[in-house]
Amino acid sequence: MNGLDWAVLVAYFGVMTAIGVWSHKRVDDVSDFFTAGGKMPWWLSGISHHMSGYSAVMFTGYAGIAYTYGVTSYVTWALPIAIGVAIGAKAFAPRLNRLRSRLHVASPLEYLKDRYNVPTQQALAWSGILLKIVDVGAKWAAIATLLSVFTGVTLTQGILITGGITAVYCTIGGLWADALTELGQFVIQLLAGLAMLIIALNKISDQGGLSKALDSPKLDGHANGFAGPYLTVFFIAYLFIKLFEYNGGMWNQAQRYMATGSAKQATRSAFLSAGLWFVWPLVLFIPMWLSPLLVTAKKPDGSDAYGLMTEQLLPTVCWDWSSSGSSRTRWPCAPPTRTRSPRSSPGTSCRC
Repeated sequence: MNGLDWAVLVAYFGVMTAIGVWSHKRVDDVSDFFTAGGKMPWWLSGISHHMSGYSAVMFTGYAGIAYTYGVTSYVTWALPIAIGVAIGAKAFAPRLNRLRSRLHVASPLEYLKDRYNVPTQQALAWSGILLKIVDVGAKWAAIATLLSVFTGVTLTQGILITGGITAVYCTIGGLWADALTELGQFVIQLLAGLAMLIIALNKISDQGGLSKALDSPKLDGHANGFAGPYLTVFFIAYLFIKLFEYNGGMWNQAQRYMATGSAKQATRSAFLSAGLWFVWPLVLFIPMWLSPLLVTAKKPDGSDAYGLMTEQLLPTVCWDWSSSGSSRTRWPCAPPTRTRSPRSSPGTSCRC
């Protein structure tokens, strides 16, 4: 990487930190910190809900599945999430919003305390923390993998850099910081994703376009919806899991619905997120499906294919954007108490 490359990455991380500082000024109490005081626009909530489902795993692990199996990466990942969120738009989103608007709680865990007792809340909180250690660790490792491809830093250095910055902007800015950084990352991902799609399709234009390219020997079986271990049973199980996970099972997803002004706005937010899940992953996956025609992965599982393709095909600034736009992870927050402001209370710190 040259000086311009590093300048783009440093500027991006600087902006993310600045958003956290700016968002901190909007936080006056626990409700502001965890649910934006119910003042978040439905469209920002929807985009944030959608982007909360992404991490660098999309561009490493799922890129490897797309490199190896093709279309099944969409059918058995993004599609069941889209269906689950669409179902939840009517079944779960308005109910989650009413937890805040009617019961005046700031998170699902606070509701558990009020509905049952503190031991129940603490049991869920600590078990969730243990699960998120694995979840967040995997995502930071995926981010570090991308940074390693682009910058040459080690995995440990990449984890420390991205993890530290994520912790800063989330902890000081709360949900506002999380949502605004996700909006910025959505714009970056939109520009870089469309650029990659156009370039990839142009590269295979001499092969008769997308449909004929998928029939080439190098992409044998890539047009199948189910392949390898990702079969119908996997799809049904994944849909069942994501139906609950993306509609409150993950605390950070529930907070997006709780942050809107009303139950109706929460429903609109969920439908926006579902629509994005139906459409946007296709834009990102098509170049990944074609990646065996464009690059040769160095790793056996193909998890470095998208990074190599980005580095070789996109203009310098665009692949800087691409790495920046994927450098995030979900940082769920759950307050155990509401007695004091998050600025002064250690009991309201961000729990991950």
